[in-house]
Amino acid sequence: MTLHRRDALKLLASGSLSALAVAQAPAAFAQGGVLYKNASAPIAARVADLMARMTLEEKVAQIRTAWAAKGDMIDDLAFNPAKASAAFPDGIGHVTRPSDKRGVPGISGAAGGTAARWRTPEQTVDFINALQRWALEDTRLGIPVLLHEESLHGYMATEATMFPQAIALAGSFDLDLMRRVQSLTAREVRARGVPLVLSPVVDIVRDPRWGRIEETWGEDPYLVGEMGVAAVEGLQGPGKFETLREGKVFATLKHMTGHGQPEAGNNISPAQLSERELRENFFPPFREIVQRTSVGAVMPSYNEIDGMPSHASTWLLGSILRGEWGFDGVIVSDYGGVHELATLHKVANDLEDAALQSLQAGVDSELPEGMAYATVTQAVRAGRIPEALVDTACARMLALKFRAGLFENPFGDNALTARITGNAEARTLALEAARKGVCLLTNRDATLPLDRSSMGRVVVIGPNHAIARLGGYSSVPKQAISLIEGLRQVAPDADFVTAQGVFITTSEDRSQDLIYLADRAKNLQLIEEAVEIAQTADTIILAIGDTEQTSREGFATNHLGDRTDIDLVGEQNELVDALAALGKPLIVAAYNGRPPSWPNVVDKADAILECWYPGQEGGIAVAEALLGDINPGAKLPVTVVRNEGQIPYFYNHKPSARRGYLFDDKGPLFPFGHGLSYTTFDISAPRPAQRRYGVNETILAEVDVRNTGTRAGDEVVQLYITRTDVSVTRPVLELKGFERVTLQPGETRTVSFAIPPEQLTIWNRQMREVNEPGPVILSAGGSSANLQKTDVEIV
Repeated sequence: MTLHRRDALKLLASGSLSALAVAQAPAAFAQGGVLYKNASAPIAARVADLMARMTLEEKVAQIRTAWAAKGDMIDDLAFNPAKASAAFPDGIGHVTRPSDKRGVPGISGAAGGTAARWRTPEQTVDFINALQRWALEDTRLGIPVLLHEESLHGYMATEATMFPQAIALAGSFDLDLMRRVQSLTAREVRARGVPLVLSPVVDIVRDPRWGRIEETWGEDPYLVGEMGVAAVEGLQGPGKFETLREGKVFATLKHMTGHGQPEAGNNISPAQLSERELRENFFPPFREIVQRTSVGAVMPSYNEIDGMPSHASTWLLGSILRGEWGFDGVIVSDYGGVHELATLHKVANDLEDAALQSLQAGVDSELPEGMAYATVTQAVRAGRIPEALVDTACARMLALKFRAGLFENPFGDNALTARITGNAEARTLALEAARKGVCLLTNRDATLPLDRSSMGRVVVIGPNHAIARLGGYSSVPKQAISLIEGLRQVAPDADFVTAQGVFITTSEDRSQDLIYLADRAKNLQLIEEAVEIAQTADTIILAIGDTEQTSREGFATNHLGDRTDIDLVGEQNELVDALAALGKPLIVAAYNGRPPSWPNVVDKADAILECWYPGQEGGIAVAEALLGDINPGAKLPVTVVRNEGQIPYFYNHKPSARRGYLFDDKGPLFPFGHGLSYTTFDISAPRPAQRRYGVNETILAEVDVRNTGTRAGDEVVQLYITRTDVSVTRPVLELKGFERVTLQPGETRTVSFAIPPEQLTIWNRQMREVNEPGPVILSAGGSSANLQKTDVEIV
């Protein structure tokens, strides 16, 4: 008999450990071998055999994690087996971020941007290998340790490759690029001995006040879902599988859910969302990935929905995730998410109660430290927490370790790490990603690209002109190129001069808790100096926007990251006004993690290039775009609002929304899917294969796209649907397909789209998912605001 993991876990939860082990046992076990150490045995049997040998204390150790507690197993940076044995007599289940120095004296946190907070690659591998040798050789059962790292846009560790921030990668609208970026990230992580990463973020986002918007792939559930599937395929490998492939890592979907539309745009605030809203918009990316991949882990969100924090929601994590969608991987908590049931949400009496509620909801591992789960052993002994809950969580964590191959080889490889980390191949891919993430927002009178022969002296000004902005969840890569460095590399013979213009904040330490804007008087003086230098130039490039301090994760009341004002902060608008008054060509390079809701800049600048946080090679890519060596082809994965009064604003709104306002324009500053080029394109209306489709048929359509300009360029062909005359209200537009194509001048390409029935379903009045008959408008174009339409019907 061979059981699937899901069925095996049910037997484990029912206490049938011995029966399962015997049922799954190969001949070696019948002859007295140690089954759980037999690599050829079924994983369910190995889990059952191992758990039958474990004490309660050893099981609880498997669902706890050590972060600051790394200090109890090291001398300075080096792992100390004797200290580990004394501090962790029952073993260690899970260690948080082995690449950082948390636990080392003097290191209270590890979120900063300085190398002093991280181990070197060699130190990381040495620590992991010593830890695993101790786990295999010096603990009673020899259970290896699970380790995880962050990899939002590359491995967050020293010397690893830092790609463009997530929102820039989404703007590429390039699924193949996403797979390759994530695959390279996985390779760098796994070489050091780490099999699990806490990415990707598949929250849809609808509030630019939220400081974590940069971590997302935008507002559209279809785009986020497709990017998410591609990312997981890159990290883990494609399709369904049981054991992890070489050079791959398990992905963690986060944060389930509603995280991207928190109350008042404030991180971890309640998500005031109905079940219909969840099912139509926030659930789909998670469901697509769970059902199309073997994603290893899911992380609940910090927020509450309908009065229930996600870490305690049996409906969200049990009925939906594990029940409806059939997820059989592990659920890991967000950092502090379990104990916050008591300390923040006030739905648990104490840490023990918080542990009970999370275990009941299905949270298998408490990150980053296991504070609440530290109470579990005593609570089980006292009969307050059922041991079956521990068994289920422990079994899932052990299954992940077996699937990752840790019992056979849990070690990192220093030689491999040195060879592949941040190497030439990685740098080339980071440059490609940066090039494909640059988005041309405006270009009045074809100001861009600059002509080397006629641009004259170019003054490069602004708080972001001489620093490589990487964004949140970044470490220190081998190299990072700023805009001015990139310009001087790309155009070494050009006449570039520089000026600071303004400072944004008083420091560049993104780990700093309290953030202060730069001194106004000093900035006004710097503006005068910038104007004086600009008067000697022919062209102005202005690099403005955000820093890693002014838009970030607000993870504590003393470490805020959300804002009420979404325009430029400080004196940056005054710098724009002063330079625009000179009457010279003014080009803005926008460096930011939040969308550029900058109406004054849009009014004053001759061209705006959205760079986002373009990664370590961003200086080269942006310089190439400014000088015309590449042609920008990215699109906006979010709607850009004019001001915070329009929030929440998203393109796929219902028909009754957007009636308008007194004294203001109801339209966005830039629509979803917007992005210009140095060439022009013509996109036809969709040509459906037929005009009438059954409810179980796939809608097939073709779209012609032609480069009608004079230079090669990329266009993202976008296909939308509009459904009317059905039982519940539907959005005015829904993205259902996209493809980025490169065309030479005069070249035409036909792009084929297929919309399967499951992409046409609605949740009807009885909250059942059905595909109802009715008319469907197919729309195609280069943005959500510029579309050609064709009618079909579902019968």
